[in-house]
Parts: sequence; C-alpha cells; structure tokens
Amino acid sequence: MRAVLMAGGSGTRLRPLTCNLPKPMVPVLNRPIAEHIINLLKRHGIHEIIATLHYLPDVMRDYFQDGRDFGVTLNYAVEEEQPLGTAGCVKNIEEMLDDTFLVISGDSIADFNLQDAIAFHRAKKSKATLILTRVPNPLEFGVVITDQENRIQRFLEKPSASEIFSDTVNTGTYILEPEVLKYLPQDEECDFSKDLFPQLLEMEEPMYGYIADAYWCDVGHLEAYREAHYSALEKEVELQFPYREIDQGVWIGENTYIHPTAIVESPVLIGSNCRIGERAKILAGTIIGDNVTIGDDAELHRPIIWNGVIVGEESSLSACIIARGTRIDRRSQILEGAVIGSLCNIGEESQINIGVRVWPNKRIEPGAMLNINLIWGNIAHSNLFGQRGVTGLANIDITPEFAVKLGAAYGSTLKSGSSVVVSRDQRTVSRMVSRSLIAGLMSVGIDVQNLEAAAIPISRTMTPKLGVAGGIHVRLHPDRHDYMLIEFFDTNGINISKAKEKKIEGAYFKEDLRRVQAIDIGDMSYPAQVVDTYRKTFETQLNLEAIRNSDTKIVIDYVYSVSGAILPQLLAKFGCDAVVLNASLRQRAISNIERENLLSQLGHVVEALKANFGVQVSANGELLILVDESGIQIRGEELTALMVNTILTAHPRGTVVVPMNTSSAVEQIARRHDGKVIRTKVNPSALMETSQNTPNVVLGGSGDMGFIFPKLHPGFDAMFTIAKLIEMLTVQERSLTQVKSELPMVCHKSITLRCPSKTKGSLMRYLIETESPEKLELIDGVKIKENHTDNWVLILPDGGEPLVHVYANSDSREWVDEHLQVYRDKVQSFIIQQHSL
Repeated sequence: MRAVLMAGGSGTRLRPLTCNLPKPMVPVLNRPIAEHIINLLKRHGIHEIIATLHYLPDVMRDYFQDGRDFGVTLNYAVEEEQPLGTAGCVKNIEEMLDDTFLVISGDSIADFNLQDAIAFHRAKKSKATLILTRVPNPLEFGVVITDQENRIQRFLEKPSASEIFSDTVNTGTYILEPEVLKYLPQDEECDFSKDLFPQLLEMEEPMYGYIADAYWCDVGHLEAYREAHYSALEKEVELQFPYREIDQGVWIGENTYIHPTAIVESPVLIGSNCRIGERAKILAGTIIGDNVTIGDDAELHRPIIWNGVIVGEESSLSACIIARGTRIDRRSQILEGAVIGSLCNIGEESQINIGVRVWPNKRIEPGAMLNINLIWGNIAHSNLFGQRGVTGLANIDITPEFAVKLGAAYGSTLKSGSSVVVSRDQRTVSRMVSRSLIAGLMSVGIDVQNLEAAAIPISRTMTPKLGVAGGIHVRLHPDRHDYMLIEFFDTNGINISKAKEKKIEGAYFKEDLRRVQAIDIGDMSYPAQVVDTYRKTFETQLNLEAIRNSDTKIVIDYVYSVSGAILPQLLAKFGCDAVVLNASLRQRAISNIERENLLSQLGHVVEALKANFGVQVSANGELLILVDESGIQIRGEELTALMVNTILTAHPRGTVVVPMNTSSAVEQIARRHDGKVIRTKVNPSALMETSQNTPNVVLGGSGDMGFIFPKLHPGFDAMFTIAKLIEMLTVQERSLTQVKSELPMVCHKSITLRCPSKTKGSLMRYLIETESPEKLELIDGVKIKENHTDNWVLILPDGGEPLVHVYANSDSREWVDEHLQVYRDKVQSFIIQQHSL
C-alpha cells in the first residue's frame, strides 16, 4: 500500500520557526515531524511513500533523499507553479495511485492504528474513509457527523461557536480508492474537505469515518507545537525517541557532558554533543537539541531548544522556543511563550517578554527589554533614544504600532489632561507616524494641539506660546533618508533631558502605560494663526528698518523639503527680493548627490541674478548652506566661523556656544571682539540647553547642526538665520566675500574609524590613562590640548553608530596631518588588540 505525505505547507502560524523551514521539517523531540510520520507509516507496514512538496522543497529532499536510510522508499512530487491544495496535489500524482492508498498530513503528531483503519475501510467497502478523533474544542478543525454505521452524514469546516454540532473532527488522514480522484479537476487548487468530500456526499458514494481512540495533535500553531513535545515526554503518544533512555524519563544523546553539579529533572531530553555547565538547572519538560551549550548557573524550565544553540551563564528560559543556532548571552531572560527564530543573537541581560516572537537573524542589544514582535528591523535596542530623539527605519522600525505605544509611553509620563504640540514634515510616512503618536497620546488622556506639516522652528516657537507640557516633531532623518526621526520638546521647546528620555523608555519597555476611561480620552485641536504668531516673534528679534533699507536680493533653495516655507513672504514684507527654488514638497527624499547638484545650480543662479547671496535650506527648516555672490559655497566650519564673526561684530563681548568638535577659529574671532566661547557636548540638546540657560548668549550651534538665537526660540532656525544675516551684512556694510576674507586660517580635519560599541568605553579609559592629565578636557569624548596654543586632538565616540571620530585642529597643516595619523594608529591598534582578546 502506498501513502501520500502532504508536506507542502508553509506553516504561516508557526512563524518564525517556519521562516526558513517547511512545516513538516520542524523538529519534535529533535527530529522532523515528517520523520515521526514516516515512522508511524513504517510501523504499520507502509513503506512506499510519495511526498508532495511546495514550500522550500529542497529542505525535505536533502534530509530524507530516497528514504533508504529511514527504511522506506520515498518519491517526491513538487508543485512548482502554485499550491494545489490538499486534494489538488494528490490529483497531480493520480497515475502513481492505482490501488487503495493512504493520505496523511505532514504537520500532525499521532499514533493511530493505521492497520485497524485500513481493515475498517475494506470491511465497509468504503470509497473514502476519514480517520476522525474527538477533541474538547473543535472550533479550529473540520467537524464531522456520522450515523450508527459510521457513515458520514455531514461536514462543517472550522465552525463558529454557535455552529458546533459535534466534537468529532477530521484529522487530515484518509484512506481512499483511486476512482474518487475522477471527481477532482486537473491542475486546479482544490481541497478534500471543501471540494471532494462534499461532492462524494452529494453523489452518495460510500464514505465512512473511522473514529480513532489514539493521540493526535495538529501542530498548527506555536502552543500546539509546545504541547506536542510535552505530551511526547510524558509518553502520551508513541514516538520513537532518537536517544537512549539512561534513567526513567531522561533521554541523553551521545558525547554529551553534564557537569556533576548540574541538576537534571525528568522527564527531559538532551541531544548529542551537548555541554551542560556547573550548577545549571534543567527542569522537567525541557527539550535540548544537538550541539547545544548551556552555561553555568543557567535555569531551564520547559524550554524547547533546537540544535546549535548557546545559552549563556545565569540565563533563564521558561517554556519558550529557541530555534537553530541562536546565541543567548549571560543573564538573559526569555519568558513563557516567547519564540526566537534561527541565528539570532540575544545580548547580555536582555529580556524577551511573554509571547514575543523574534524573526530569524535578529540582534537584541544588551540590556534590551522586548515587549513586541521583532519582524522587520535587524536590531532590538536597549534604548529608544539615540543622539537626537528616536530614530529607526521608516515603516520597519518606526511602525504605526510602535508609534502608538511610544505616544502612550510619553503621555503616561505627563499629568492626565496635559496638552502636547505635535508637528511633522510633509511626507506621507511622517503623517502616518504622527497620527499614530496622537492616538497613543489621546489614549492616556493627553490633549493634542496638532500643527500638522510645519517647519521645526515654527513648532519650537509655538510650544511655549501655547502653554503646553511639551511637543513632538516627526520627520525623515536629515542625514539618513530611509530613517525617521522623532524629537521630543519640553515646555520651552528645548529637546527633553536625558532623565526625561529615561522616564519615557521606562514606561515603554515596562509597559507602564496609563489607561483612562472613555470620557477622559484626550481631545485634538488645530491652533489658529500659527504662521502669524511665528512671524510676529520673528520680527521682534530683527532690525526691521535695516532690512527694509538693505535692497538685498537673495536666492533660496528649499530642496523640495521644508514644510511651511514662509521666509519669502516675510522678506517680501520687509522689501527684500527673494527668489525661491524647489519649494514644492516631495514625498521622496532627495539623495546627497541630488542635493549637491542643486547646490551647484544655486551657485549659478546667484551669479546670473547678481544676487547678494544664496542659501540652501534643509532638515525641515533647521540647516542651511550659504553661497556667496561669486557662487562659492560656505558650509561646515567656514560657515560656523562666518556666523560667529558676523554676530560678534554686531554684539561685541557677547557669548557664543559651539560643540566640542568646532575649530579653534571661533576662539580666535572671539578674542578679537572681547567675546566668550562656551563649548558643549556634540549633541543638539546640550547646545540648546546651554544657549538657553547661559546669560548673554548671542549665538549657538554650528554649520553642521544649525544656528540658535536664544531670544527667538531655543532651537535651530535656518529661516531666522537668513533674515539676521541680511540685517547684519546691511548694518556692517559688508558682503559674504568680505567677511570670509577676515576669517582666521585654521586647519581642521577629521577621520572616522569603525569601533564596536562595547569597545568605546575601554578606548576612552585607555586614552585618559595614557595622556598627561593637564592636557585633557573631558566635556565630550577625550580632547588632548597643547597648552598656550589652539592645537588639539579630539577623540569622540559616535552617539549612535559603532564609530569613533578623530578631529585635529591647528594653525599648522603639518601638525594636523602628523597628529591625525598618530592618533589614528593609536586608536586602531587598541581596537584590534581588544578584538583579539
């Protein structure tokens, strides 16, 4: 007698276990489900098997080959084009089925007496016999009713609770006569339960149900998959164990070492070539695959661990599933019902919470607490916040579900009934994320003032004006155009403090989210006259008379990406001629190459129009690059120095705030004007806070981050920078070229090196220990200064990426080149040494 093993299923409900494995090849007791089915067939005298395949067919063919090693003859039929369904795949091999044959599902564990079922089929002269069983909850299965003779009377596939008419269900195992296949169409998808059996019933063909009094488990979902293991260990089902039973209920493979201090409770199954560390606890119900290492003091309470897994010291695994090749670092916790896909890396002291699923090849950072499924992104972070706000891949890391929870976490740190400003750039993905954030905020009783698409300077201005508790701005990341950036403001419009970030992270990861009654859900409103309010604030900080008399012509390039490009309207009101380029809003972020091309075009337009200068505005109103009257670009360090020179000429003895990595040109300029320079950490929050909280600050920021005018609002504002520059150049009667000619000649270079995140701390300690203490400045990174000169080297770890930046600054190019090479070699040799340990 031949059997057809239906093994084409993709096992969607078993994901992530079936992401790279067909469902019949998922292991139970460290052997594929299909192998247990083949053993069942073989026990009952069926040695000729045809396996129908569709999803990842080579996995099964490579494992079983011709079946000789498993005591059977195995042939394969692959559905190449499309799945044909349970009946269609059998119709496809009709010519190989010329006698009574058995069909069995490839995703169930059972110990049916198949010989009894076959004898029943023949005694009844049945055309189709279904092996049935009785289950407590038939909702997930096809329900069958039989008469007193066991002839089938009625079918109902997966009934609702109100439709249940029996507890007898179809197990997906059938004994069929070849002539029933004539009722099926050729090369079409069709199903036994939905298509063939109802037709046989209608044609009054003899069709019977054999009710099996035996174990059966449809391994259709993850809970059933776990239950199949536990039932097998308790010997509720007759399965062939792949290892020797060395003690009652303890099966252990060959060449496995268990430390004498380890505790092993029965029933338990441990594969071959395993290593169990000191004081490890392997509690009852645990299944461990081949080539698995369990670290010292680890505690395993009923997990199912596949081959090649490494479990670190003091880790705790409870009733979870760990797929092939995953590494779990020390002191990690994986809780009940969690499922970790193959080849993942779970960082030290991380926690995977109840029921969370992690797709294959993911990395969980040390200390991370994962509460939601990790499907699309590559990494689960231990922190939500990076160098500036929350970042992640658009619609992969930053999804609607993530944003709803983030909004609720932020709102839960505020008093119920508080108000928050929400704004965004013009892109559709930003609108989607902001709406999700708003939903989360409202769900915890927070009112929302929705500014919709607005430039960030406008949002920062409106936050204190509206008297709200804080604000959120959503946009594409200015440096990484496939990433989102979500920034949070405090009540003054400054980026929130690290302490506040930690509170939001705590609420998010611990799921400590407030839930309010329906009557207390937050409201949403749309503030009026937002642009007018910003304009009036803008005007209070300018010498309007100077601008009106300037007769300035400028060219502004908005690179298709600034929401609320209101500057031309303001300048026109002041009598300035502003020519606008690329002001329409695009959904797609432009590439760096496109941006550079537009910048080059801007230079040509400025020259052609004989404009005073040109400016390219980006980052939704925060950043700018200048082009002088000759079409030459002014950016980065040169732009910083130009702005400091211009502002200190207008406000001598003023204070400027710049990041640690800015060139010493700012100090040289400040000395000329009896001014003061304060350096901060290289992040936006530090610049904003210091600029806002220090007296007499006239300018903050840099050419790479943008410029802050604290009396206007606490954030970066490219639009106000342009207007202020027009005012200052007019009053000082200078052009950009003239200002440039006055700037100090300083050489400032940098290089970037790869550096693993876990090495950054030890690198900084090494540098501090090997340099003279009197030369060190430790505001951000490690700065090594030469006394009585402006010569210095700064080694600065990147805030988000596994990188370290090395800056060198001097009046001498030779000094810069020499020291940049010296510290490059020093840093690289340390990183290599650490990597080899």
